[in-house]
Amino acid sequence: MMGVMVSEKTLTPTAAPAIPSERPMFERPMSESPVPSPTRAWATRLVVVGIVLTALNLRPAITSLGALLEEVRVGLGMSGSAAGLLTSVPPLCFALFGVMAPRLARRFGPVAVVCAGMVAIAGGLLLRPYAGGTAGFLAASALALMGIAVSNILMPVIVKRWFPDRVGSMTGLYSMALALGTSSAAAVTVPMTEALGGSWRTGLAVWAGLAAAAVLPWLPFVRDRAPRPADSLPARGEGPTGTAPARGEDSVGTAPAPEDVPAVRITRSRTAWALAVFFGLQATAAYITMGWMAQIFRDAGVPAGTAGLLLAVTMVMGVPLAFVIPRLATRLPHQGPIAVVLGVCGLLGYGGLYLAPAGGAWAWALLTGIANCSFPLALTMVGMRARTGAGVVKLSAFAQSTGYLISIPGPLLVGVLYQHSGGWGLPLALMAALMLPQIAAGVLAGRDRVVEDEAVTGR
Repeated sequence: MMGVMVSEKTLTPTAAPAIPSERPMFERPMSESPVPSPTRAWATRLVVVGIVLTALNLRPAITSLGALLEEVRVGLGMSGSAAGLLTSVPPLCFALFGVMAPRLARRFGPVAVVCAGMVAIAGGLLLRPYAGGTAGFLAASALALMGIAVSNILMPVIVKRWFPDRVGSMTGLYSMALALGTSSAAAVTVPMTEALGGSWRTGLAVWAGLAAAAVLPWLPFVRDRAPRPADSLPARGEGPTGTAPARGEDSVGTAPAPEDVPAVRITRSRTAWALAVFFGLQATAAYITMGWMAQIFRDAGVPAGTAGLLLAVTMVMGVPLAFVIPRLATRLPHQGPIAVVLGVCGLLGYGGLYLAPAGGAWAWALLTGIANCSFPLALTMVGMRARTGAGVVKLSAFAQSTGYLISIPGPLLVGVLYQHSGGWGLPLALMAALMLPQIAAGVLAGRDRVVEDEAVTGR
């Protein structure tokens, strides 16, 4: 049972009505709950600040490097294959360290783990430009990515635990902040580097400050780890989508006692496997894009600053769509059509990058950015495909860790193909080919099912 993040007295989530409407995040009618105390209101808002700041830090370590990849390659003497290995490090670290997140959360509490993750990100980003050589750069990057990995896993858990009747809205806010951090790092890293003297080392290290700021909101809550039965039970009236009673429950959300909740063997669930494959293939596309898209434009004759801006456009598409897609997904009985639309945009974007990378650069950046919004869709489905908090923990860890393992070869293979073919034809063909199974997995993962119904055994 994972630890609670703040005391139950000050921040016990309010039960959702059977069919709630999407209202502003903190607006609740008098019939749902008493007027919140100042302490509870203050704590809730601080948690939201923590979620937003954490999300802002989950991609700058990657996209800031993508914007300066050519300078880093020259500065560290990397080949194209070595740079491909560098762009494969994020999913490798996410797979290896993400597995640890549920165990760490049970022992120390999810807030303490996320807080420590932000410290690791700050330390890794500060150290890696000055660590000396490729090996030191990779080691310091791994430290930062370890912090990102555990936070990746625990963000859906924290959203489900603290806002069980606002999964769509809060996932949208979190995903929007994540996209904003991703695009900001891509857009401003090159001009900021020039403004700070032109050293790529300074341009990468400055992002440690944002991670340090994200530590602060979690500090008041790191010691609150008292166990709470609601962490393993559905919220009242909450079903797989966070909006309707789950199958097998009555209208007031009656749930079994904690000792009667059956264990979930996540690997027996076909939905969990489909979600893991979908997550892995969308992560493959995302990390290839973050690591290599700026280089694709630069090789087509686009100036470095404009190439970074185009990458930022790709990433910034996630800001509005990351808020819209989760809200839309929670209202649909089947999320497969969304996965299909996003996948088709990816195919069109890759085709354009092959045929006219410079001539239609802005259009291809927009289409690829829309395709990359498969990430908030995957996060939303993690919250929707499990009925209980414990189920979300297991599904989030399984889908993300397995998915990141699946995504490891992609960026590395793109680097190898790029180096040995001398162009982007083969890498883009690979990216387009991978989009087809991603669409199929998204359709399977989007079915209206929960893993508890597919993969339960008696204790």
